[in-house]
Amino acid sequence: MNKKAVVVFSGGQDSTTCLFWALKEFEEVIAVTFDYNQKHRKEIECATSIAKELGLEHHILDMALLNQLAPNALTRDDIEIKVSKDGSLPSTFVEGRNMLFLTFAGVLAKVKGAKHIVTGVCETDFSGYPDCRDIFIKSLNVTLNLAMDYDFVVHTPLMWIDKAETWALADSFGKLDYIREKTLTCYNGVIGDGCRTCPACILRKKGLDNYLLSRNNK
Repeated sequence: MNKKAVVVFSGGQDSTTCLFWALKEFEEVIAVTFDYNQKHRKEIECATSIAKELGLEHHILDMALLNQLAPNALTRDDIEIKVSKDGSLPSTFVEGRNMLFLTFAGVLAKVKGAKHIVTGVCETDFSGYPDCRDIFIKSLNVTLNLAMDYDFVVHTPLMWIDKAETWALADSFGKLDYIREKTLTCYNGVIGDGCRTCPACILRKKGLDNYLLSRNNK
């Protein structure tokens, strides 16, 4: 069985948790980060720092075209971060992002002789992003296999768990404090506990509070 994996890695809570999951599951792990001209370069710096600290092979791929095609609040200063209240997609949604990221991760994986791709998408605690759904991942998995005639397996360790359970998973690896202090989830580019006011920080803190409460009550 092929024991090499490529992890789609942003340096955030979810992808870092998946990185530690992959390090337990596979003999060799390669991290890939995508530069799509996101406003906060700290995201790439954070991913680079973690990969270097863990001694991982790390690739940063240029995806600047995505910024040109899909204006959004993560790449443009003139677009406000807004949570949808009418069922429409929030302003932080980047059209086609996961489709493109996983496709290019697949190309890298095949070149590197890896048959496993790991991504931190989740259908439980998400903002309605269509490219975080399980049905999309399964569909793209089939497409990648057919397009490259290669037996990929796309793993989604967080797909059916909420943020509290994601913190619990990190804690089971002994990495809760590491992920809390060294990852960047904040839409305003603040590492660690973040700005505490953006939607990403609020979701992250709520999950952490709920997990710590349940852990302390045991």
